[in-house]
Amino acid sequence: MLDRNGIAQRIAQELQDGWYVNLGIGIPTLVANYIPQGISVEFQSENGILGMGPFPYEGEEDADLINTGKQTITALPGACIFDSATSFAMIRGQHVNLTVLGAMEVAQNGDIANWKIPGKMVKGMGGAMDLVASAENIIVAMMHTNRKGKSKLLKSCTLPLTGVGCVKKVVTNMAVLEITSEGFQLLERAPGVSVDEIVEATEGHLIVNGIIPEMQID
Repeated sequence: MLDRNGIAQRIAQELQDGWYVNLGIGIPTLVANYIPQGISVEFQSENGILGMGPFPYEGEEDADLINTGKQTITALPGACIFDSATSFAMIRGQHVNLTVLGAMEVAQNGDIANWKIPGKMVKGMGGAMDLVASAENIIVAMMHTNRKGKSKLLKSCTLPLTGVGCVKKVVTNMAVLEITSEGFQLLERAPGVSVDEIVEATEGHLIVNGIIPEMQID
């Protein structure tokens, strides 16, 4: 199975030249470390930076440069920093080509739950609702199952929803899946993972057509 970096590396293969991309908290932030050669991508963080680069090397951190998850980042040449109002105007105005988010649950119809577990303290939803309400292309980066081994790809979400019918694709440590009107369409499997293992780990309706190729991860 893939680790967190492997998931990010596979999602990076979805990037296209000239895109503006928003990276959410958690695994999505790692995508900036794996931009494919030959393309130019502008990463946006909703706390107010466009032109976000990969994580800094140890000893080169700048405490004034952080992403929305409060991790230190780098800024590429030409990057710009602005206030949250401008950042969310960019998001709500649909000027972002791709949004990559983490999730606790994804339903087979594209619903996403990624902001709250009842009974646990949270500071708030943050920018998640704006992102899922405005973005036309959302990829979720997540583990296929929770720590107890239960599926996070469900028929319907059990946690409070962040957005309804908005997720287009899911990349997990086991598979790449596309959200369709019929359910989760299995596109690729992680190296060393069988289709049967993916079927067993998926609660929602899983569509398996033909031979499923293995992901190509460098």
